[in-house]
Amino acid sequence: MATPEEIRRRVEQADTTRSARRAAAAQQVGELAQRRAAILEQLADVERHLGDVLAEAQDVIDVDELAEFTDLKPADLTAWLAGRKTGRGKRKKTTSTSSARIDVRSSPGPKTSTPGQAPAPREGTAAAGSQNTPEPLAAQAS
Repeated sequence: MATPEEIRRRVEQADTTRSARRAAAAQQVGELAQRRAAILEQLADVERHLGDVLAEAQDVIDVDELAEFTDLKPADLTAWLAGRKTGRGKRKKTTSTSSARIDVRSSPGPKTSTPGQAPAPREGTAAAGSQNTPEPLAAQAS
């Protein structure tokens, strides 16, 4: 039978070996995770660049034609095009015929009328020269 000192020495030796293996495994996982993060960042940069090139070339070549020439899947090309980050969000251009047109969605104030008040008439719906008086509700229903 082993003496108490021999037992302690064996446990310490086993712990030292185990601790060294644990530290090596943790270190290796950490290094690989950092390497993976760097590769993912590079991949994201490449995909953004692909999207930018695709967007710039859309006026001369479409996705299906590019897919035919490059042997890439149209879905991949479309994903790169859609996934690219733009500096600003997309804004819809207003193509109104009159500069006096008002976008009701952006106007301040309540969206619903108060009881007893008829909603304001829409621009362009009132006949020329008519007064701005609300019609009875029965006449409006059809």
